[in-house]
Amino acid sequence: MLQARKAGPIGLTAKKAILLKPFYSTVIKMANLKFFIIMRYLLIPVFALVILAAHAQQQKTEQITVDGIRRQFVIYIPAAVHPVDKLPLLISLHGRLGNGKGMMSFANFRPIADREKFIVICPDGIDRSWNDGRPTPSNKKGIDDVKFIDQMISYATDTYQADATRVYVTGMSNGGFMTSRLACELNKRIAAIAVVGASMTEHAGYQPGKALPVMYIQGTKDPLVPFNGGTLKSDRGEIYGHADVLKLWAKADHCNLTPQITNIPDTAGDGTSIIKEEYTCNTSGIKVIGYTITNGGHTWPGGTQYLPKMIIGPVSHNMNACEVIWEFFKGYKIAD
Repeated sequence: MLQARKAGPIGLTAKKAILLKPFYSTVIKMANLKFFIIMRYLLIPVFALVILAAHAQQQKTEQITVDGIRRQFVIYIPAAVHPVDKLPLLISLHGRLGNGKGMMSFANFRPIADREKFIVICPDGIDRSWNDGRPTPSNKKGIDDVKFIDQMISYATDTYQADATRVYVTGMSNGGFMTSRLACELNKRIAAIAVVGASMTEHAGYQPGKALPVMYIQGTKDPLVPFNGGTLKSDRGEIYGHADVLKLWAKADHCNLTPQITNIPDTAGDGTSIIKEEYTCNTSGIKVIGYTITNGGHTWPGGTQYLPKMIIGPVSHNMNACEVIWEFFKGYKIAD
């Protein structure tokens, strides 16, 4: 019969294990330290890249679906922003035949956004147009651009933590007329507007309702949008004149109807000068501001001469519209 061999009190193997235990512990500690050092030097650059990516400005194109139609917009997130920060949102609407990407450069708010920390969104209109109530291509297709902008604001507040109390809208030409429509029909979500190279459509079924800070900038020599209003060429609808739209909003905002006038001379030497009219409501602090660009064309002040003067008139460089608009916007927010 086979029997197990009787071992002594402690076998030789066990003795060696006990004797070698301090050695093994030292080796394991050294291995762990080496691994930690290697991982440290590998991961630090990775974490640095993540931090830098979080602090670098971003511009990208995104889409949402509204009424079964994919709607596109370009969004710009400024540099050095903490992910939990709630930033103001500035929406900038292109003119007829434009698009969001072009508007991001045409009215370049990005340097100001980096400095002041706000998000910029430039959406695309359908068929390069907006349904501002006039017979534009999007209007003829029955596109609901008010609904699109409303849902785009919700997307920005949900996805990028945009501050819902500091949403601002500006636009040029067709985008400017659309901005006026939004001021009338989406005023619960907008803190202030600024319109360039446009006024407001007449007989389109909407009028100012809720008091809202507004700014209108227009050139007296605009060949496409008449400074004094009236019927546009090619059956493009009827519009308010510059002075009329300022009075309209001044009444709606319960402002003093006698404006404060400031004359801005032609320091740029480009043949333009500027008259600033400022209507103020003393109880609410709301202002209606108009800039008349004397000899100015269908252009963005401080911007580029994007077409020859014989087609659109001259650009004024006696003001930077982007800086002036943001300075106006940042003083307002929707009351809680």
